[in-house]
Amino acid sequence: MLVAMNWHAALCLAGFATLLVSCGNDSDVPILAGDTRAAAAEGEEVYQKAKQADDSGNRRRAIKFYDKAASQYPFAKSAEMARYRHAQLLEEKGDILGAFNAYDKFLARYPGSNMYSTVLNRQVSMAQSAAEGQIKTNFLGIKSKLSLEKTVEMLDKLRAHAPKSRVASKAHFTKGRLYESKRKGKEAIAAYRELVRDQPDSPEAPEALFQVGVILMDEAKRGNQNQANLDLAREAFNDYLIQYPGHSRNAEARRHLQGVAGQDLQRSYDIAEFYLKTGKIESAKVYYRDITRRSGDEKIRNAAKARLKELGE
Repeated sequence: MLVAMNWHAALCLAGFATLLVSCGNDSDVPILAGDTRAAAAEGEEVYQKAKQADDSGNRRRAIKFYDKAASQYPFAKSAEMARYRHAQLLEEKGDILGAFNAYDKFLARYPGSNMYSTVLNRQVSMAQSAAEGQIKTNFLGIKSKLSLEKTVEMLDKLRAHAPKSRVASKAHFTKGRLYESKRKGKEAIAAYRELVRDQPDSPEAPEALFQVGVILMDEAKRGNQNQANLDLAREAFNDYLIQYPGHSRNAEARRHLQGVAGQDLQRSYDIAEFYLKTGKIESAKVYYRDITRRSGDEKIRNAAKARLKELGE
């Protein structure tokens, strides 16, 4: 029994040793706890190489060694600063996505760092610039545009790092604005509604709900499922007035509601006229009668009354 157990232990040790050897050249393999001191010393050497290159103006070499120090030697004393400087140099180089992702690694790895707020603010600034399509390099001042998908990804990462914060609500609102500017109404509405649901008390929430109504009205004007969008716009504006009484755009929301009613009446009148021209008199009368009973544009209501009179009512 004892012999069998010893053989079993020996086989396990041999297999573990083989695994270590086969993975020994993989830089992504975590460093064993017993090797942390040696690894930390090696990391400091790599950091010094990076700093020397940085001080001498060799940015390309500095970026390479800062990244290596931070990625492969996380136990080194200077690993935190290595990642920070790595991100800074990428930003100075104009590699916006690379810098943003490097800052992202910093925030994920060092949540307790005294530089956390500084790094997060850099990400906020970069994501906002990306959303505005006005990213500028530090050297030539050339404006460049990131893809919509990449910019949205940046904004989502900000929200993940600071959930329920003002940073998150601003990022969420900017995401909605970004989709809105690209005429992606469905995505914009989803972003705005998610903001109102998750952070209803944030300063951006009232404007987000107001914009939902505006988008739906615009969609209706373009003929995209007209009646359904008018109904949803009415609902959004009413929700806005109920949830945020006294907000700066309350009066505008009420005007929009009047506009929704007017568009709704006009659409009903157009349908009635269509039935009249195609000989479906009774169907036309149903719509004309409905218009006369509703509030809204007096001109349209009078036109409906005149039609009913012509038809013998």
